[in-house]
Amino acid sequence: MLTLRSPREIEKMRRPGQLVREAHDRVRGLVRPGVTTRELDQVVEDLFAEHNAEPLFKGYPGVTPFPAVTCISVNEEVVHGIPGDRVLKSGDIVSVDTGCRIDGWCGDAAVTHAVGEISEQAQALLDATSGVLDIAIEAMVECEKWSQVARRMQDFIQATDFSIVRNFVGHGIGKEMHESPQVPNYYSREFEEEDDFPLRPGIVLAIEPMINTGTHETRCLDDHWTIVTDDGGLSAHFEHTVALTANGPERLTGRM
Repeated sequence: MLTLRSPREIEKMRRPGQLVREAHDRVRGLVRPGVTTRELDQVVEDLFAEHNAEPLFKGYPGVTPFPAVTCISVNEEVVHGIPGDRVLKSGDIVSVDTGCRIDGWCGDAAVTHAVGEISEQAQALLDATSGVLDIAIEAMVECEKWSQVARRMQDFIQATDFSIVRNFVGHGIGKEMHESPQVPNYYSREFEEEDDFPLRPGIVLAIEPMINTGTHETRCLDDHWTIVTDDGGLSAHFEHTVALTANGPERLTGRM
């Protein structure tokens, strides 16, 4: 079911979106060699507490409830990495994903950061992943259905040496973090025929491409949360909460 939000509802979603953007701004200022992933998580937890915002990730149900307010994934970790004592070092890339709810409305975004000096391949991966997210958002103006956007995303990544993760996709967002519809970052005929949806003013999506340097295949570690590339290659993740309005797409989580 496709839920369309009113301009008033989208206005309410700007508050959590702006706070999520602020969280990412604070993390960006702290990412450097020698910092632990737990320290990054703590600064976001403190910020949400200051604003009486409900963290969306902490306690999220699973085999074990997720224990932190951010997912922090380093190098070959794709998504859902658990913050802890891992110390970042120069050459790493680190993806930080977080979300919150304010007055009943959600915001969700992810950014992958370079730690110190990174390799040319790692920088190309970050550029491609953030670039394909930009392409998707801009294409929402011209495309009638999501499958057309997904095809543009796939065409862009296929022109690189990288691959699109298929086991995890974006999602609708509003009162809950995960709402219908599912929002794939790649084209498939099955999706187009069975699950495609029109792009209409009022739709709000969390668009989140995950791009790997090698295979698109992934696996889950024994902690029941951390997803890694199957071949040990690097992975990057960028995400925005995006509302399609009468004036075009708006990044409710801002530009980061």
